[in-house]
Amino acid sequence: MALYASILLAFVAASSSPSPLYRLYQSAWSFGSTWLTVVFAVYALMLLVSLLITGRLSDHLGRKPVMAVALVMEIVAMSIFWNAGSLVDLITARMLQGFATGMATTSVGAALIDLNKERGAFINSMGPMCGTALGALATTALMVYFPAPTQTVFGVFLTVFCLQLIALCFAPETGQRHPGAWASLRPRIAVPPQVRGALRAVSPSNMAVWMLGGFYLSLMPSLALGVTQVRTPWLSGLVIAALTLSGAISIICVRDKQPGWLLRMGQRTLISGIAAILLGANFSQSSLLLVGSLVAGCGFGMTFLGALRSILPLARPHERSALMGVFYVQSYLAHSVPTIAAGYLAQRTNLLTAANVYGAVIVALVLWTYARTSRAA
Repeated sequence: MALYASILLAFVAASSSPSPLYRLYQSAWSFGSTWLTVVFAVYALMLLVSLLITGRLSDHLGRKPVMAVALVMEIVAMSIFWNAGSLVDLITARMLQGFATGMATTSVGAALIDLNKERGAFINSMGPMCGTALGALATTALMVYFPAPTQTVFGVFLTVFCLQLIALCFAPETGQRHPGAWASLRPRIAVPPQVRGALRAVSPSNMAVWMLGGFYLSLMPSLALGVTQVRTPWLSGLVIAALTLSGAISIICVRDKQPGWLLRMGQRTLISGIAAILLGANFSQSSLLLVGSLVAGCGFGMTFLGALRSILPLARPHERSALMGVFYVQSYLAHSVPTIAAGYLAQRTNLLTAANVYGAVIVALVLWTYARTSRAA
């Protein structure tokens, strides 16, 4: 189980590692905020495609073969990052990394459940947020203490993934082979009739939290360093870690609460956190940015958990896979597409203006859901 948990953690950490480095790439290759967000968005979109196409593949081929292919793809992606000399290289690496991460998260997640349902479910729920924080902080540390960070960071990850691929050869297979591998590649996307009302009710808030996550992993490091007087790279890594770790902690603390409570409390907390973030950005207060990130992260975790628990129990067991396909599409489109619009606005005006508009849209989405769920309650 330790190997599989480490593979999940490494993939997610590698996915967030470019975020603190984006400013270095921008300085070296002179591209604007729009292209920065495109680099981020292609990763999220390819991850979505991978989840939809290969999400059930390990049920038919076994867990290890799918993990091995994902690791090989990730090793190639890290090699491209390591030798990147242009924006095209960066986009190519992110696309490959996104597809590999989608393959890895589904196959590794299934293997963890195979080994131990309770511990596996816990690792699957905490791994992505903890891995995102680890990637941002580890990358920042390498930026501060080592030369040539754009090579050092991906050299470290390249070594880790090579070692994991070797270790995987000696690990036991936890799944079984079943026929139907080709048929499993056809995406299953559907919303059962009994779930449609609940999905419509929670969609604005779910989109809002994924929009927030997309902004943090693309433009937030540049905003944090651009509007404050802090010149250390630590701030860019800390704001990402604050958002994701507080989200993970909030899920642990409130996991026994009812969906309605989770949504209402998460929405209030999210709005409070975004208000603090925008105040910190507009008044150049790094402490407010960090506090706001912690509060917004708690809102992120509660709102996301409340949204999932509001729709999944309404679907019958054989309907849940297709429903999760719809949920993935909604979440990752909200995670990626709006950030491109924010990058374009930042390039036409400035990053602070884009952040204010983006934050206002998120708050409007949350208030819309809050009004609807409060009336229903």
